[in-house]
Amino acid sequence: MLDIKFIRENLTEVKTGLLKRMPADKLNLEGVIALDDKRRELIAASEELKAERNRNSKSKPTPETIAEMKTLGEKIKKLEEELNATETEFLEAMSELPNIPAADVLPGGKENNEVIHTYGQKPKFDFEPKDHVELATSLGLIDYERAAKMSGSGFWCYTGVGAQLEWALLNYFIDFHTKNGYQFLIPPFLLTEKSAYTSGHLPKFRDDLFWTQDALCLNATSEMMLGNYHRDEILPIEELPKKYFAYSACFRREAGSYRQEERGMIRGHQFNKIEMFIFSKPEESWKMFAEMVNNAQKLMEGLNLNFQISKLAAGDSSAAMAKTYDIEVYIPSMGIYKEVSSASNALDYQARRGQVRYKNPATGKNEFVHTLNASGLATSRLLPAILEQNQQADGSVIIPKILRQYMPKRMKVIKKA
Repeated sequence: MLDIKFIRENLTEVKTGLLKRMPADKLNLEGVIALDDKRRELIAASEELKAERNRNSKSKPTPETIAEMKTLGEKIKKLEEELNATETEFLEAMSELPNIPAADVLPGGKENNEVIHTYGQKPKFDFEPKDHVELATSLGLIDYERAAKMSGSGFWCYTGVGAQLEWALLNYFIDFHTKNGYQFLIPPFLLTEKSAYTSGHLPKFRDDLFWTQDALCLNATSEMMLGNYHRDEILPIEELPKKYFAYSACFRREAGSYRQEERGMIRGHQFNKIEMFIFSKPEESWKMFAEMVNNAQKLMEGLNLNFQISKLAAGDSSAAMAKTYDIEVYIPSMGIYKEVSSASNALDYQARRGQVRYKNPATGKNEFVHTLNASGLATSRLLPAILEQNQQADGSVIIPKILRQYMPKRMKVIKKA
């Protein structure tokens, strides 16, 4: 959530920033300010009437003062009802405003994303390459048919070496982040509405989430849980930055039709992911952002896969984020790069929703921390990339060297049984 005081004092700057990511006809900052004005007026009027009631309560009761107190009570009740309605409307209007993009973030959507780094070369084959669905099926790594029988379309089941390769990726990520001093968490996979609101997924993205009959949602990313880990807390400044990483299965409704090229594991309702999350002092948050991008980059370099890093335009970034870099792996059968990590800085947007603060010794005041997150990494597109980029003419697949230590008997090649 944005700061209404900052909006009021920097209206032109805020409007210019938000227009990078939303159309002008959807932005009404003057309406938000008008609601804030009304809210303040009602608060002042209510407090004035309450003060008058307190003064009258100290005098000797007479029929006149009793009647006046009754009238005051009715006026106060009416004002508070109007104030509550205005507060709700104001909060909803503020909640729907996205974060202000960083100054160097370009306006617009995907068409303005900028590739800022590329690693490795696109693989070249002297044979007819297969896609990951055919490879995974022929090598007995994934069972799509039985997964669909169990859960419907958009799911898959890892089997045998496929399950071991998936877990090898996760173990590789866990070891990497542990050595870098991040604390490992395995959080709950179900969240309350308040948690989804704090992370910025509510109210806008309600329909993208799976909901239970108990009004709990399945997490779409570990960021949702980690952002709530210190909710309503005041963190000691000497403990900042707090660096975490978490494992979770992630669940997304992914409403809409799948494109033909996104079959298999490229887009699904459930996938595994390791997520980094940092609670930072404001003056250190861009340093932490660079660190998380570097961590994701090092993980990808360790796998020796062709990938690129893209700086997202404002309209292609999550609404809660001021800046996002996507790490994207090349999928040969599709001829395009697909995201395996998004590294983002939310500044104080999420912390303001979750009331995560620290005491600033310079001012003596409790101020909001900055929150940052990055996948480190998501696996559902990495396994297809490994299969497709490392496939051999005989239908086998070479396992990246970094993963062999986590495979049975340090397996180097996946061959047909």
